[in-house]
Amino acid sequence: MPKKELLEAYAKLAVKLGTNPKKGQYMIITAPVEAYEFVQMCVKEAYACGAGQVDINWFDNTIDRLNYENVETDTLKVFPDWMVERMKWRIDRQYCSLYIESSNPELLEGIDPEKIKSVRIERMKKTKQFQYYSMNNIGQWAIVAYPNKKWAHKVFPDLDEEEAYNKLWEAILYTSRVFEGQDVVEQWDSHNEEMHRHAQIMNDYAFKALHFKNKYGTDLRVGLVKNHIWCGGDETTPDGQIFNPNIPTEEVFTMPDRFHIDGTVVSTKPLNYGGKLISQFKLTFKDGRVMEAVAQDNQETLDNLLNTDEGSRSLGEVALISYDSPISKSGILFYDTLFDENASCHLALGACYPTTVKDGEKMSTEELLKLGGNDSMNHVDFMFGSEDMNIFGETSDGQMIQIFKDGNFCI
Repeated sequence: MPKKELLEAYAKLAVKLGTNPKKGQYMIITAPVEAYEFVQMCVKEAYACGAGQVDINWFDNTIDRLNYENVETDTLKVFPDWMVERMKWRIDRQYCSLYIESSNPELLEGIDPEKIKSVRIERMKKTKQFQYYSMNNIGQWAIVAYPNKKWAHKVFPDLDEEEAYNKLWEAILYTSRVFEGQDVVEQWDSHNEEMHRHAQIMNDYAFKALHFKNKYGTDLRVGLVKNHIWCGGDETTPDGQIFNPNIPTEEVFTMPDRFHIDGTVVSTKPLNYGGKLISQFKLTFKDGRVMEAVAQDNQETLDNLLNTDEGSRSLGEVALISYDSPISKSGILFYDTLFDENASCHLALGACYPTTVKDGEKMSTEELLKLGGNDSMNHVDFMFGSEDMNIFGETSDGQMIQIFKDGNFCI
């Protein structure tokens, strides 16, 4: 366990820079039960920032597993009306949220994939109506991580339980830029400046499409919607509140044109989806849709992801991350998307972020779809970057500009 001073700095990062509650704002923290001491620090920080009220949603991975093992599918997939009303009530109060995740990459191994799919889809159907609140940055939101011993053992299998747990803590704090004796606010102010610089370069070019190629088999052209916007680092709500949604983060990202995605992409890191790991999979796109998908393992889980709804077979996000980013340099495979997506260029199957196109937050779903955006109950990131990735941007007049050379930005 880190020193108290480091945990307090991490709580400050999560709340003050992450969610950044406004004076009097209602705040929700979703957290694992084992993180109660850290949650107490976050609540204290939230009230110091001026939050009006902080409520906690607790979860427990072990109980989630027990529910899947012992509860009938028809019972487990029920999402009661009172939970829908609670979500409406929170939006009416213009809430902000902090999600403290604690991954277990193999949580649902051995559970029937059809059961997992059925439960997920029923719950997503009930909650999709609220997706706009975070996807449009209407209220601030942030995600940070808290380790557990099963996750730590998966990441560091050669260490004993306690050593692995402490090692994972070190990795989380290091990649989140929480350093002993250094001001976490200064660290993130500097980091956000660098992220904005890369985003501005990409926005100035206003590329029509990106071409990706590497030795693992990726050869993919991704069209970009007209008037797309590259984002990275901190975000801003419509009323001007700045927040950092992903901690850590290394990406700049924008909206693909779902009508113009063609070629093959090969994953370079496992995807943890629904408590199962999908490894070494290949997707083939034609006219913006996945036409063929092959995975080394958990093929059924990949198929279930792609068949969730119409939009799950196209892309809602393309993100660029230099191979020499701190997370990649650490050499650690986290088996967790929050970290692994920031070690590698990635794509997202499913919904687009309306904020990544000019005036997108003012558009209806139909208007975004007509423009080339994507709509889905899903938004699932998967990693395909590599040390030899070369990326070329295609300009509106047909020029090809190299953006990445051997895995890193070169513009």
